[in-house]
Formats: sequence, structure tokens, C-alpha cells
Amino acid sequence: MAWTTRLNRLRDGAERRFPVLTELSGRLVSGQLLDSATRLAAQAFLASVPLLFAVAAFTPRGVREQLQDSLRAMFGLSGASDQELAQVLGHSDDTGLRETSGAVGVLIALVSATSFSRAMARVCERAWALPRAATRIAAWRWVAWLLTMLVLVFLQGPIRTGFGTGAMLGVPLYFVMSAGMWLWTQHLLLAKRIGWLQLLPGALLAAAATSALALTAPLYMPRAIDRALGEYGSLGLVLAMLSWLIAVCAAVTFAVTIGAVLAQEPPLNRFLVPRDAAAPDPGAQDVSAQT
Repeated sequence: MAWTTRLNRLRDGAERRFPVLTELSGRLVSGQLLDSATRLAAQAFLASVPLLFAVAAFTPRGVREQLQDSLRAMFGLSGASDQELAQVLGHSDDTGLRETSGAVGVLIALVSATSFSRAMARVCERAWALPRAATRIAAWRWVAWLLTMLVLVFLQGPIRTGFGTGAMLGVPLYFVMSAGMWLWTQHLLLAKRIGWLQLLPGALLAAAATSALALTAPLYMPRAIDRALGEYGSLGLVLAMLSWLIAVCAAVTFAVTIGAVLAQEPPLNRFLVPRDAAAPDPGAQDVSAQT
């Protein structure tokens, strides 16, 4: 048909003028992105739950209260959901039970947390079509990234409120913090194989995506959690939090991948890629997947 021929011509012309569209569309329709995001969310959940119990068992009350304030600010928790969180964070008088649960939580957290870090590293490496970094190089980076993420979670409350000044400062401060975090995350987990400037588009896109989710979470999550608690009990809280983690991890995965494509294709590559830098080998991803 005539309209089909015309549409194909327009598409071919756009791909010739903007080659980034071809690579970008190919990456976005790939099922691997959604698979990576789902695995990342699952690992984040498996790491966060035992860490939460470990914090409740072994940290002082002030630390637990700070974490509760940050989680309340992140999700807008109130009512039944806030009471569930308060119970988890150590309002029990059974010290023996708390210590036992905490010891088990720490053990599980140490095993699962490195899986979370490795999953995040694989997201970055797949975005740039790079092979896995050697374990002796990457191991300490996984731990450093995880500890930094924990610190940022604890500081979510003060950051989102602009350290007491309000949302006018809190929103831009959160965006700047997120951009710096995702820029450093890629640089760290890629073992310095990609330059800072090339990582900037992905960091900005990830910061924009996570900032948007941070603004909408207090509006959506309280009702979603309360409804899930009413229908399914404590299991509903798990389902609601896992759904939110999938949304965040999908946003980060797509943002980092889109940023990598934009940084390597015209016109941004002329400004971001050093002339003497070798482009990542697209076949490296297939080789690393077999190892």
C-alpha cells in the first residue's frame, strides 16, 4: 500500500539522518532490559529485607528512628503501614529474639547484598556492552557501592526536606544528589573503563527518572500499601514494596542504557567521547555471557 511505502521511506530517512534511533529502538525493544530490571529489583528486595531486620537488631534507637523517618519520607507512610514499619524497627522488648533475628539477617544480608551489587554492575556493563570485570578488581567496589547506598537511604529524610528548609531546596538537592550517585555508580561498577563525560547522559536520565518516582511515591504508595495491607495483610506490604522496586529498577536500567546509546552515537559522541578512546566492543557482551 502507498501509505506503508511512504512510512517505510520516512523511517529509513530518519534512521539515516539520526542513526541513534536505530540503536536506541533496538535496545528498548530488547527483552533483556526488562529481565535485567526484574532481576535487579529482586536482588534489591532480597538485600533490603534482611538488612532492615539487622538494623532493627543491632543499631541504637537513634539510628532506627532516623531510618524510619527516611522511609516515611520516601513512601509517605502513615497509619497501618507506618505501624508495621515501627514494629519491624525494634519496638519489641524481646532482646533475645531481636538479636537472633539480627544475626540471621546479617548473615543473609552479607550473601544477598553482594548479589544486588553484582546485578547493578551487570546492568551497567550490559548498557555499555562490556565484559564482566575481574572479581579481584570488582569485589571491593560491590561493597563500597552498597555501603554508600545504605548511607543515602538513611539520609533520604533530611535530603528530601532540604535539611529543614522545605521542598523548594529538597527537590533540586535530591536531583543533584541522584545525578552524582548514578554518575559515580557507573564509574565505580564499570571499573573506570568508561570516562566520566560519557557516563553523564545516563546519570542525568537516571536522576530525572528516580526524582520523578520520588515525587510521586508519597502520593501513590500510602494508598497502595494500605489497600494491600487490608486485602493481604503483611504479604500485601511485601507485594507493594516489590512492585515499587521493579518500577525504580526498570527506570534506572532503561535510563543507563539510553544514556550509553546517546553517549556513543551522534551528535553527543562528538562532545563526550575522546578521539583516542576505543569504542566498546558490541560482541563483548555475548562473550561475557558465556563465562
